[in-house]
Amino acid sequence: MNTRLLVSDAEHFRIDYEINPYMTTDNQPDTALAVAEHKAILEAHLNAGRFLEHVPSEPECPDMVYVANSALVCGGRAVLGSLPAARRPETRHHRRWFERLGLEVIDAPFAFSGQGDALPCGGLLFAGSGWRTDPRMHGFLRRRLGYEVVSLRTVNDHWYDIDLAVAVLDQRTVAYCPQVLDEPSRRRIRGLGLDLIEVPVAEAERFALNLVSDGASVTMACGAPEFAGELRARGFTVFELDITELAKGGGGVRCTSLTLDNP
Repeated sequence: MNTRLLVSDAEHFRIDYEINPYMTTDNQPDTALAVAEHKAILEAHLNAGRFLEHVPSEPECPDMVYVANSALVCGGRAVLGSLPAARRPETRHHRRWFERLGLEVIDAPFAFSGQGDALPCGGLLFAGSGWRTDPRMHGFLRRRLGYEVVSLRTVNDHWYDIDLAVAVLDQRTVAYCPQVLDEPSRRRIRGLGLDLIEVPVAEAERFALNLVSDGASVTMACGAPEFAGELRARGFTVFELDITELAKGGGGVRCTSLTLDNP
């Protein structure tokens, strides 16, 4: 899992609009620092032995660095994200890139935040809705991709994508912040028989759960010592990175890559 990733770049990253609680046009990222943060993430992926495909960002697409929202890829198919209006110019570039990769491209019939709201875990798919994704997408993904969908919802739009509240570490181990999921979602995730790691709210707020794991190495934001310590105690190699500038757009490590090798 997560050994082949699609990534972009931060060359055109800026805040032109406000579509989540973290974004404000009055707090612009330092482009040079954002580029450096992004390059450090890519270096960590390479050091973990992951293979990277690159789709260049476009000047009119300031959020294109958050490539995880572009689609959900599974078994040679890419279900395109159906993004907020401000980000829709990204989609034609993503479509072209997926076609170049030889993937079957499927349009989402409803609002869909791509892998931001759809996290594969073996045959399961943790799927969020309510903020960026229409709940009707869950049935669509089940039918088109064959996953057993576990529908989840967070308590408010500070957790606008499920990848801010839940992280898949391997096919049996999942980290989550229970306080930011509603009660039905907590019951569902606890009833799956998985090995669960609870992450405190203070660390989840620093985008600790917005991570990439290949089952052996974890690339994550710094500032979550309790969670990082738990991962190391379980035998994971952990790369902790500064995402101060990238976080101004509401995204972290997971947001900056799209998994291409979901089974």
